[in-house]
Amino acid sequence: MLGVVVVYLGLIAAFLGGVSLLRPLSFLAIRTRRRAALVLGLGFMLVVMGGSLPARETRVATALTQLDQFAPVYQFSEFHSIGIAAPREQVYRALESVTADEIVLFRALTWLRRFGRPGPESILNPPQHVPVLDVASRTSFLVLAEEPNREIVLGTLVAAPRRWHHSAKPTPDSFKALFVTANTPGFASATMNFRIEDVGPMACTLTTETRVYATDASTRRRFARYWRVIYPGSAFIRRMWLRAIARRAEAR
Repeated sequence: MLGVVVVYLGLIAAFLGGVSLLRPLSFLAIRTRRRAALVLGLGFMLVVMGGSLPARETRVATALTQLDQFAPVYQFSEFHSIGIAAPREQVYRALESVTADEIVLFRALTWLRRFGRPGPESILNPPQHVPVLDVASRTSFLVLAEEPNREIVLGTLVAAPRRWHHSAKPTPDSFKALFVTANTPGFASATMNFRIEDVGPMACTLTTETRVYATDASTRRRFARYWRVIYPGSAFIRRMWLRAIARRAEAR
């Protein structure tokens, strides 16, 4: 999280410095273009520093969830939760059914993520009226585990060596072996889950967690720069996704 904060402080400083080169922002004490250039340079330095901060590795001591089974070690993660006034079975049906159009700003943020390019169907470019989980599982994500009405886990590659390709159809076991056991350099995996816990007869908590594991230091550094830029947008989408599921479940 520190890296994300430093990167965004740098981006804000660079933006203010760039604007002040055109017209100094005196109310921010940037009264000259020379000072604006210094602020711009400082902003770029902060972005580089934030992107270069080391990512701490986390290991799960005892596997308690399906996510723990497939991502027991990781360097990057995010976690979000929401309380829902509906039974667990109803929440799981809503989780399976919610579409991109129900998630606030989902299409706008994913459009920015792919730089406005149309691209093939994917979780970043889902068709209308199709559940997001369906789009994910039939394109770039693999369903690693599913406990109906409890938890679903999906995984995908986010980095791989050049000219590498699957020698066989990927399976949950091969996913686990490649990223946790084999330690093959040049790879990074992202593992995401949704999990439901009862908190009452007509209430539960829905959580989602994403973990990313890079298999070597070089891949970890490259991914850190990317992660620290996209993290705020990614976190916003996850929170809006949970809210969309809650609205659909409670409406039933």
